This record gives sequence, C-alpha cells and structure tokens, in this order.
Amino acid sequence: MKKILRNILDFSLYILIILVLSLLVVKYVGQRTVVLGHSMEPTLSDNDNLFVDKISYRFHDPKRFDVIVFPYQYADKTYYIKRVIGLPGETVRIDEKGAVYINDVLLEEGYGKETIKDPGMAIDGITLQDDEYFVMGDNRNDSSDSRFVSVGNIKRSQILGKAFLRIYPFTKIGLVK
Repeated sequence: MKKILRNILDFSLYILIILVLSLLVVKYVGQRTVVLGHSMEPTLSDNDNLFVDKISYRFHDPKRFDVIVFPYQYADKTYYIKRVIGLPGETVRIDEKGAVYINDVLLEEGYGKETIKDPGMAIDGITLQDDEYFVMGDNRNDSSDSRFVSVGNIKRSQILGKAFLRIYPFTKIGLVK
C-alpha cells in the first residue's frame, strides 16, 4: 500500500513540475500564436501557426523588418502581428505615391505586397519617441497598422515578442523572414 501511495505522490509531483515548467516557458520564453487575417500576406497567411520568441528582446531591441507580436489596445486577448518599419527616434513618412521614407531617405525593402494607397497619418511624417516603433503589415492595403490611430506607434513595453518560427501548416514550416 505504501508503494502505491508513493507512486501516486511521485506521479503527482512529476505532473506538477511539468505544469509549472510549461507555464514558465509560455510566460517568459515563447508561445504559439495563430495568424488571423491577411494583413501579413504574402509572408504569413491566415491560420498559420507561429512560435513567438519572448526572450531575445530581453537582450536586444527589435530591429527594422523584424515581425513582432503585440496586444491590440482596444480588445482583450487580441494580438497583432506586424513588421517593424520605423525605429525609435526616426521620422517615418509615406508619400502620396506610397513610397516609405525614414528620416527623408527612401526605405529600400521588398516586403510590401503592393503599393500603399492610403498613407494615413504618415503622410505628414510621424516622429517616433525613444521607446516607440512604427509597424506595418506586408499586405499594406489590407492592414490596420501604425499609419492609423487605432494602432498608432507601438511602445517597446507593448511588444510581446518576435514571430520566429512557422510551425503549421507543415508544408510551410520554417523561420519567419
């Protein structure tokens, strides 16, 4: 009888340790998230499953073109996935032809799916504070992003992590670029 109780206790302790470790990993190291919508096409598609790296930004700041995950400020448990375009202290401007400028220098990038039709608030230029980032979806004409008041500039403290790895669909497994 003692042996059975000891086995039950050992098994319960094992399950408890696994649960605690799992919670710590999800809280501090990484977590899975699902892409909902088309704002990041062609890079990411609706229903792609991603692993979000939550630890690397503890050691360095986000870089231009990183794909980040952050909470949407007007809805609980809603997260946005966007690409970093502007870094702290920079001025981002989008002209009427859809060209993106950083500190009045044309941004050379090939992530946008098509030419931007609506520059939003960035038509006049947006100067970022020391802890702010300007983000946009790759599907620029189907993305709610920093060009619009509903999203605005993203503070460093709001960034949950970096979209690191696509884990589903299995035919598209790989690093997020």
